[in-house]
Amino acid sequence: MFRDLIPRLADRFRLIAPDYPGFGRSDAPAPQAFRYTFDHLTEIVDRFLELQRVVDYSLYLQDYGGPIGFRLALAHPERVQALVIQNAVAHEQGLSDLWVSRKAFWADRAAHEAAVRANLLSLEATRQRHVGRSPHPERIDPETWEGEYALLTRPGMIDIQLDLFHDYRTNVASYPKWQAYLRDVQPPTLVVWGKHDPSFTVAGAVAYGEDLPEAEVHLLDAGHFALDEAAPQIAELIRSFLAVSVSGARARRREHSPE
Repeated sequence: MFRDLIPRLADRFRLIAPDYPGFGRSDAPAPQAFRYTFDHLTEIVDRFLELQRVVDYSLYLQDYGGPIGFRLALAHPERVQALVIQNAVAHEQGLSDLWVSRKAFWADRAAHEAAVRANLLSLEATRQRHVGRSPHPERIDPETWEGEYALLTRPGMIDIQLDLFHDYRTNVASYPKWQAYLRDVQPPTLVVWGKHDPSFTVAGAVAYGEDLPEAEVHLLDAGHFALDEAAPQIAELIRSFLAVSVSGARARRREHSPE
Protein backbone atom coordinates (compact mmCIF):
# COMPACT_ATOMS: atom_id res chain seq x y z
CA MET A 1 0.00 0.00 0.00
CA PHE A 2 2.85 2.39 0.76
CA ARG A 3 4.97 1.52 -2.27
CA ASP A 4 4.27 4.84 -4.03
CA LEU A 5 4.38 6.99 -0.90
CA ILE A 6 7.67 5.88 0.62
CA PRO A 7 9.94 6.94 -2.28
CA ARG A 8 8.32 10.39 -2.24
CA LEU A 9 9.21 10.93 1.42
CA ALA A 10 12.39 8.90 1.90
CA ASP A 11 14.76 11.80 1.17
CA ARG A 12 13.46 13.67 4.21
CA PHE A 13 12.16 11.13 6.72
CA ARG A 14 12.96 7.75 8.20
CA LEU A 15 10.02 5.55 7.22
CA ILE A 16 9.00 2.25 8.80
CA ALA A 17 6.12 0.23 7.35
CA PRO A 18 5.91 -3.20 9.01
CA ASP A 19 3.34 -5.82 8.10
CA TYR A 20 1.35 -6.95 11.13
CA PRO A 21 1.37 -10.67 12.03
CA GLY A 22 -1.10 -12.34 9.69
CA PHE A 23 -0.61 -9.68 7.00
CA GLY A 24 1.66 -9.26 3.98
CA ARG A 25 4.98 -11.08 4.32
CA SER A 26 4.92 -11.35 8.10
CA ASP A 27 4.45 -14.68 9.82
CA ALA A 28 0.85 -15.85 10.18
CA PRO A 29 0.67 -18.27 13.11
CA ALA A 30 -2.62 -20.10 13.54
CA PRO A 31 -5.20 -18.46 15.84
CA GLN A 32 -4.73 -21.36 18.25
CA ALA A 33 -1.13 -20.20 18.78
CA PHE A 34 -1.50 -16.42 18.54
CA ARG A 35 -4.14 -13.96 19.78
CA TYR A 36 -5.40 -11.95 16.82
CA THR A 37 -6.65 -8.91 18.69
CA PHE A 38 -5.89 -5.23 18.23
CA ASP A 39 -4.47 -5.08 21.75
CA HIS A 40 -2.03 -7.86 20.93
CA LEU A 41 -1.00 -6.41 17.56
CA THR A 42 -0.34 -3.11 19.33
CA GLU A 43 1.92 -4.90 21.83
CA ILE A 44 3.85 -6.41 18.91
CA VAL A 45 4.28 -3.04 17.15
CA ASP A 46 5.22 -1.30 20.40
CA ARG A 47 7.95 -3.86 21.07
CA PHE A 48 9.09 -3.67 17.44
CA LEU A 49 9.55 0.11 17.73
CA GLU A 50 11.54 -0.32 20.92
CA LEU A 51 13.83 -2.83 19.22
CA GLN A 52 14.26 -0.35 16.36
CA ARG A 53 15.26 2.27 18.98
CA VAL A 54 12.50 4.60 17.81
CA VAL A 55 11.86 6.96 20.73
CA ASP A 56 9.41 9.32 19.04
CA TYR A 57 7.43 9.16 15.85
CA SER A 58 4.63 10.42 13.67
CA LEU A 59 1.94 7.86 12.94
CA TYR A 60 0.18 7.20 9.62
CA LEU A 61 -3.21 5.78 10.56
CA GLN A 62 -5.19 3.95 7.88
CA ASP A 63 -7.99 1.43 8.45
CA TYR A 64 -6.64 -1.21 10.87
CA GLY A 65 -3.65 1.03 11.47
CA GLY A 66 -6.01 3.49 13.15
CA PRO A 67 -6.92 1.30 16.13
CA ILE A 68 -3.30 0.23 16.56
CA GLY A 69 -2.02 3.80 16.24
CA PHE A 70 -4.53 5.18 18.75
CA ARG A 71 -3.59 2.47 21.24
CA LEU A 72 0.07 3.43 20.85
CA ALA A 73 -0.77 7.10 21.26
CA LEU A 74 -2.71 6.49 24.47
CA ALA A 75 0.08 4.31 25.85
CA HIS A 76 2.87 6.75 24.93
CA PRO A 77 1.46 10.23 24.26
CA GLU A 78 4.90 11.75 24.84
CA ARG A 79 6.33 9.82 21.87
CA VAL A 80 3.80 10.97 19.27
CA GLN A 81 4.98 13.98 17.27
CA ALA A 82 2.03 14.08 14.87
CA LEU A 83 -0.78 12.06 13.32
CA VAL A 84 -1.58 11.55 9.65
CA ILE A 85 -5.07 10.06 9.42
CA GLN A 86 -6.23 8.51 6.16
CA ASN A 87 -9.61 6.77 6.25
CA ALA A 88 -9.28 5.54 9.83
CA VAL A 89 -12.34 6.08 12.02
CA ALA A 90 -12.52 7.27 15.63
CA HIS A 91 -16.17 8.42 15.64
CA GLU A 92 -19.30 6.32 15.11
CA GLN A 93 -20.66 8.76 12.53
CA GLY A 94 -17.76 7.67 10.34
CA LEU A 95 -19.18 4.16 9.99
CA SER A 96 -21.36 3.67 6.90
CA ASP A 97 -24.47 1.50 6.63
CA LEU A 98 -22.21 -1.42 5.68
CA TRP A 99 -21.40 -1.77 9.37
CA VAL A 100 -24.94 -2.85 10.30
CA SER A 101 -24.24 -6.44 9.26
CA ARG A 102 -20.74 -6.27 10.73
CA LYS A 103 -22.14 -5.23 14.11
CA ALA A 104 -24.52 -8.19 13.92
CA PHE A 105 -21.46 -10.44 13.51
CA TRP A 106 -19.91 -8.92 16.63
CA ALA A 107 -23.10 -9.49 18.62
CA ASP A 108 -23.61 -13.09 17.47
CA ARG A 109 -20.58 -14.55 15.76
CA ALA A 110 -21.99 -18.06 15.32
CA ALA A 111 -25.11 -16.82 13.55
CA HIS A 112 -23.34 -14.49 11.13
CA GLU A 113 -19.88 -15.95 10.58
CA ALA A 114 -20.80 -17.88 7.43
CA ALA A 115 -21.99 -14.71 5.68
CA VAL A 116 -18.91 -12.73 6.72
CA ARG A 117 -16.63 -15.59 5.67
CA ALA A 118 -18.25 -15.73 2.23
CA ASN A 119 -17.88 -11.96 1.83
CA LEU A 120 -14.20 -11.96 2.78
CA LEU A 121 -13.51 -14.80 0.36
CA SER A 122 -15.33 -13.14 -2.52
CA LEU A 123 -13.14 -11.70 -5.28
CA GLU A 124 -15.83 -9.13 -6.13
CA ALA A 125 -16.10 -7.99 -2.50
CA THR A 126 -12.32 -7.66 -2.40
CA ARG A 127 -12.41 -5.57 -5.55
CA GLN A 128 -15.11 -3.35 -4.08
CA ARG A 129 -12.96 -2.63 -1.03
CA HIS A 130 -10.47 -1.01 -3.39
CA VAL A 131 -12.69 0.49 -6.08
CA GLY A 132 -15.65 1.42 -3.90
CA ARG A 133 -17.51 4.39 -5.34
CA SER A 134 -14.51 5.86 -7.10
CA PRO A 135 -15.49 7.78 -10.23
CA HIS A 136 -12.10 6.83 -11.69
CA PRO A 137 -11.73 3.06 -11.20
CA GLU A 138 -9.25 2.97 -14.09
CA ARG A 139 -6.71 4.67 -11.79
CA ILE A 140 -6.57 1.61 -9.53
CA ASP A 141 -4.26 -1.23 -10.49
CA PRO A 142 -6.19 -4.55 -10.49
CA GLU A 143 -3.16 -6.13 -8.80
CA THR A 144 -4.14 -4.33 -5.59
CA TRP A 145 -7.27 -6.40 -5.07
CA GLU A 146 -5.96 -9.50 -6.84
CA GLY A 147 -2.96 -9.51 -4.50
CA GLU A 148 -5.17 -9.07 -1.46
CA TYR A 149 -7.45 -11.87 -2.63
CA ALA A 150 -4.47 -14.18 -3.15
CA LEU A 151 -3.30 -13.54 0.42
CA LEU A 152 -6.82 -13.94 1.86
CA THR A 153 -7.26 -17.33 0.23
CA ARG A 154 -4.03 -18.82 1.62
CA PRO A 155 -4.66 -21.80 3.94
CA GLY A 156 -5.72 -20.66 7.40
CA MET A 157 -5.84 -16.96 6.55
CA ILE A 158 -9.62 -16.61 6.68
CA ASP A 159 -9.68 -17.83 10.31
CA ILE A 160 -7.08 -15.21 11.23
CA GLN A 161 -9.05 -12.43 9.59
CA LEU A 162 -12.34 -13.52 11.14
CA ASP A 163 -10.81 -13.45 14.63
CA LEU A 164 -9.40 -9.98 14.09
CA PHE A 165 -12.56 -8.67 12.49
CA HIS A 166 -14.62 -9.95 15.41
CA ASP A 167 -12.29 -8.08 17.76
CA TYR A 168 -12.96 -4.86 15.83
CA ARG A 169 -15.87 -4.29 18.21
CA THR A 170 -13.30 -3.30 20.85
CA ASN A 171 -12.26 -0.39 18.64
CA VAL A 172 -15.75 1.07 18.44
CA ALA A 173 -16.04 0.71 22.22
CA SER A 174 -12.77 2.67 22.53
CA TYR A 175 -13.86 5.63 20.39
CA PRO A 176 -14.72 7.81 23.44
CA LYS A 177 -11.21 7.28 24.86
CA TRP A 178 -9.59 8.14 21.54
CA GLN A 179 -11.70 11.26 21.19
CA ALA A 180 -10.76 12.33 24.72
CA TYR A 181 -7.07 11.87 23.84
CA LEU A 182 -7.47 14.07 20.77
CA ARG A 183 -9.31 16.80 22.69
CA ASP A 184 -6.97 16.73 25.69
CA VAL A 185 -3.59 16.36 23.97
CA GLN A 186 -4.34 18.17 20.68
CA PRO A 187 -1.64 16.33 18.68
CA PRO A 188 -0.72 18.00 15.39
CA THR A 189 -2.96 16.20 12.90
CA LEU A 190 -3.32 15.97 9.14
CA VAL A 191 -6.45 14.26 7.79
CA VAL A 192 -6.25 13.11 4.15
CA TRP A 193 -9.52 11.32 3.40
CA GLY A 194 -10.67 9.47 0.31
CA LYS A 195 -14.23 10.74 0.02
CA HIS A 196 -15.47 7.80 -2.11
CA ASP A 197 -14.88 5.26 0.68
CA PRO A 198 -17.92 2.92 0.97
CA SER A 199 -17.08 1.91 4.56
CA PHE A 200 -15.83 5.09 6.24
CA THR A 201 -17.86 8.21 5.53
CA VAL A 202 -16.81 11.82 5.07
CA ALA A 203 -18.52 12.53 8.40
CA GLY A 204 -15.71 10.57 10.02
CA ALA A 205 -13.16 12.98 8.57
CA VAL A 206 -15.14 16.06 9.56
CA ALA A 207 -15.43 14.77 13.14
CA TYR A 208 -11.67 15.03 13.60
CA GLY A 209 -11.87 18.73 12.92
CA GLU A 210 -14.41 19.08 15.71
CA ASP A 211 -12.03 17.48 18.22
CA LEU A 212 -8.96 19.17 16.75
CA PRO A 213 -9.69 22.76 15.66
CA GLU A 214 -6.12 23.18 14.38
CA ALA A 215 -6.13 20.01 12.28
CA GLU A 216 -5.74 20.12 8.52
CA VAL A 217 -8.61 18.20 6.90
CA HIS A 218 -8.45 17.42 3.17
CA LEU A 219 -11.15 15.48 1.31
CA LEU A 220 -9.56 13.75 -1.67
CA ASP A 221 -10.98 12.45 -4.95
CA ALA A 222 -10.16 8.87 -3.95
CA GLY A 223 -11.55 5.81 -2.18
CA HIS A 224 -10.71 3.84 0.95
CA PHE A 225 -7.17 3.07 -0.21
CA ALA A 226 -6.48 6.65 -1.22
CA LEU A 227 -2.77 6.01 -1.79
CA ASP A 228 -3.71 3.92 -4.84
CA GLU A 229 -5.17 7.05 -6.46
CA ALA A 230 -3.61 10.09 -4.82
CA ALA A 231 -0.12 9.19 -3.58
CA PRO A 232 1.59 12.30 -5.08
CA GLN A 233 -1.00 14.63 -3.53
CA ILE A 234 -0.85 12.92 -0.15
CA ALA A 235 2.96 12.96 -0.18
CA GLU A 236 3.06 16.70 -0.75
CA LEU A 237 0.51 17.33 2.00
CA ILE A 238 2.54 15.19 4.40
CA ARG A 239 5.83 16.92 3.53
CA SER A 240 4.36 20.36 4.15
CA PHE A 241 2.56 19.29 7.31
CA LEU A 242 5.46 17.46 8.95
CA ALA A 243 7.93 20.19 8.10
CA VAL A 244 6.01 22.39 10.53
CA SER A 245 4.57 19.93 13.03
CA VAL A 246 7.69 17.85 13.73
CA SER A 247 9.96 20.85 14.12
CA GLY A 248 7.36 22.36 16.44
CA ALA A 249 7.16 19.17 18.51
CA ARG A 250 10.92 19.11 18.91
CA ALA A 251 10.98 22.74 19.96
CA ARG A 252 8.31 22.08 22.59
CA ARG A 253 10.27 19.10 23.89
CA ARG A 254 13.39 21.24 24.30
CA GLU A 255 11.39 23.85 26.19
CA HIS A 256 10.09 21.30 28.68
CA SER A 257 13.24 19.20 29.06
CA PRO A 258 15.10 19.53 32.40
CA GLU A 259 18.29 21.59 32.46
